Parts: sequence; C-alpha cells; structure tokens
Amino acid sequence: MTDQHPAPGRVLQRKVLADYVYEEILSSLIDGRREPSATISIDGLARELNVSQTPVREALARLEHTGMVRRIALKGYTVAPLSTPKELAQLVDARIVIEPTNAEWACKRATTQLCDALQETIDRLGASHTGATFAEFRDYWQADEDFHRIIAENADNPFVLAAFKTLGGQIQRFRFFAGKGVTDADSAIREHTAILQAFLDRDPERARVAMVEHLVGVRERSVRDSGGVE
Repeated sequence: MTDQHPAPGRVLQRKVLADYVYEEILSSLIDGRREPSATISIDGLARELNVSQTPVREALARLEHTGMVRRIALKGYTVAPLSTPKELAQLVDARIVIEPTNAEWACKRATTQLCDALQETIDRLGASHTGATFAEFRDYWQADEDFHRIIAENADNPFVLAAFKTLGGQIQRFRFFAGKGVTDADSAIREHTAILQAFLDRDPERARVAMVEHLVGVRERSVRDSGGVE
C-alpha cells in the first residue's frame, strides 16, 4: 500500500527550501535588485535559485499577501512599486485600527511566558545589525515582526489575527532602509519597551495607549524615510 503522507523529513526539507526561496526573493526586492513594476519570471527565478518552479510559486504567493509583488491575471507577477508617503501613512493608520486592540486583549491574558517572549524580541532588536542591506538588517526586521506577531497571536481572536496578517507588517516600510540602514532603532526599542512594561504591569489600557504611540511614531518616521512630509 502506498504511503499517502510524505515522511516528516521530506516535509521539513520542503519547508526549509520554501523559506529559503522566499527570503532570497524578499531580499532582492527590499534591496532594490528588482526594479519596481518589472515582470517576474517564475522560470527565470527557478533557474537563478537552482530550484523547481514550485517553491518559487509558493514564495510569490506569500509575497503577494505582503504587497511586495502583484499578480496580474493572464500576465503573472510583477514587482510592486514603492509605496508613496501617503500609502505608507495609510498602511500604518490601518495598523493603528488593529494593533492597539491586539495589545489590550493580549495584555489581559498576559503571562510570564508571554512577557519573556516579548523581552526576547527586544533583546534581539538591540543586538541586531542595522546596516545598509537586507542581509545586514534582516535579523532586526525579523525581531520587529516577531514582537508585533506575538502580541497579535496572543490577542486570541483569529479574525483580528487574519486582518493583522493581511497588512504585511513592516515589510513595505523596510524597502526604504535599503542603501542606508535602519534609521529608527533607538526609538523602536524604546517604544517596544514601553509596551512590554504595560504587559509586565498587567495594564491593558496602558498597553493600548503605548501601542498607539509606537505606531504614530512609526507613521511619522515612515513618511520621513520615504521622502514625504507628515
């Protein structure tokens, strides 16, 4: 009888490959090695990365949800244009609708383990490089993403979590760090720490306010980094 389920090792190997392809394409997009609005060749990417087309298609589908690439019917994928200052501000405004509620709800359910997990992401922010290429600031970006994701996951509402995930987090904003590096690490670490302190004090309302203040700061810095005026 044929085994209907792939071996665990094969599943892990496929996931590792899929993550590798995703990160390689993401890196090329953030670093600007692929021009905005340029057509993306799935076959070309597969040859470039020495993989089959399957993990490339999976990676592009994931990247479509972040807004980094766009899929056009009958034409395939293209590189998304850089966000305008107005679009960046609107993206953060959408986050302000969702994430302060996440912070409030997650704080109501805060545990020592949750606070430790948030502290660990802040420690990684402080220890990460913030240089000019995605390879240099990737760990910083991941720690920032993890902080907000952990809070969203612990808000215990799958519908709000789904809405949070569709926003693509900070990825669009990080495109503006290519070539100059992360410009607001000190501010972000200070603001994340204020949110964590509200969790440690089990103060949901203060967690909400601290998240609003953080995202307002993110909005102002995002517009500034994109060359716009808040």
